[in-house]
Amino acid sequence: MPVTEWTPLLQSGQDTMGEKNIGISQLTLVSNDASAVRGKQLPQYAAALSATIGALAFGGVLGWSTSGGDSGEKLAEQYNITISSSEFSWIGSISNLGSAAICIPMGLMMDIFGRKRSMLLLVVPYTIGWALVIWAQSVVMFCIGRFLLGLSGGGFGVAVPVYTAEIGEPSIRGTLGAFYELMLTSGVLITYSLGTLIPIYYLSITFAIVPLLFFTIFSFMPESPTYFLMKNREEDARNSLLRLRGPKYDLDHELQVRKHVLAEELRNRGSFIQAIKSRVARNGLIISYGLMFFQQLSGVNAIVFYTGSIFGKNGSISTDTSTIIVGALQVLSTSISLLTVDKLGRRVLLLVSIVAMTIGMFSLGTYYYLEHIEADVSSINWLPLVSVCFFVLMCSLGFGPLPFMMVGELFSPQIKGVAGSSACFFNWMMAFIVTRTYSDLVLAFGTYTTFWMYSVICAIGTVFVVFIVPETKGKPLEQIQRELGAKSVPVPDPVKA
Repeated sequence: MPVTEWTPLLQSGQDTMGEKNIGISQLTLVSNDASAVRGKQLPQYAAALSATIGALAFGGVLGWSTSGGDSGEKLAEQYNITISSSEFSWIGSISNLGSAAICIPMGLMMDIFGRKRSMLLLVVPYTIGWALVIWAQSVVMFCIGRFLLGLSGGGFGVAVPVYTAEIGEPSIRGTLGAFYELMLTSGVLITYSLGTLIPIYYLSITFAIVPLLFFTIFSFMPESPTYFLMKNREEDARNSLLRLRGPKYDLDHELQVRKHVLAEELRNRGSFIQAIKSRVARNGLIISYGLMFFQQLSGVNAIVFYTGSIFGKNGSISTDTSTIIVGALQVLSTSISLLTVDKLGRRVLLLVSIVAMTIGMFSLGTYYYLEHIEADVSSINWLPLVSVCFFVLMCSLGFGPLPFMMVGELFSPQIKGVAGSSACFFNWMMAFIVTRTYSDLVLAFGTYTTFWMYSVICAIGTVFVVFIVPETKGKPLEQIQRELGAKSVPVPDPVKA
């Protein structure tokens, strides 16, 4: 991918654009000039935060099973239901299948009903899912409820990055995108903390209220202006931008840019099948699928699952405390990512994150190898604890939040819904595979081999980031599309046209 940001853009318009017509990226340069009036940022932050309340609810879903005990014994005791270790594994992991099942339909729903209305509709399966979990009388009810909860949560994983990318100015788009992971990890931390204080039944009731809170607040937020333009509703798009940017912002300019990007996409698209076969779409899919692959195959879900045992072997910290520590580290690191992603850039954070994850997994595997060959590890019994904390901290800094955020940045509006949702489907299927195979890998090859395998995958991910992943920090959509292989899009100057 090109690393020089502005040279190709200037070249794209200098030969063909006359006095009254300039290249779309040159037009964008004008809008990004220091003298240009920037839009109000508070409405954009408010809209993004309200959208990510759905992610907070999903964090409760992901952290819920931890309160059920290592093998579901707490859940079985509180509900007076016989639950085997295998059945509890299905109760815990089936939400991943639900998340995968909604990804493709969610992309279609967003293009048909809109980003906002599609997210509001997700409250229905959320409510039904929590009701089944709260009043469950069998393992089947638990599984159906958890599947529906995963369905809703996965839908937010598709919709929120698209929505925040389309409502935000380039200067804060990365921060808005990072809100999703911040709220998700916050939901996990709240679940971990409350799970040590109240029974899982009351924990379920508590998180069943969150989707209703989301519905109440998000109902007052604007729809994406890009969606309105896709439906030829320019006045609605203008009103949406007015709410998001304020009256002093140059609405005509941004509307002009968005309209011509969409118009060019429609001219070149022909059909979705043709669009998805284009060079720019293929490159976007390769990057998105690659980021999702390395995020999950790094072993992040496995290491979080194994945290209690690692801390337990250390002997100084209880399992409950260890899970809270891990949850707190995720929130802390995601907060740091939120504050730095629009300053340091995506590639820097991804690269630092994946290199650190490689080291963390390798050191963890080395400790268990030394333990396997019966070497004296008493002097380094702190290593598992430090390795886990280091891995979780650095994963949440980059490879936790950024892959989902970049999905919202890489695709054009015409294919963003379906292409982005397919990447999320791939992510959740990988998450399910890792969750279900971890114990089998440990049993077949040993703990140290399993962690070393994850370390090798992280090392390959480092190469992927260096040579394949582009920087998208502060870049408008048309520039990102050009760097992925799209042709220049000439746009009339709204001032002179």
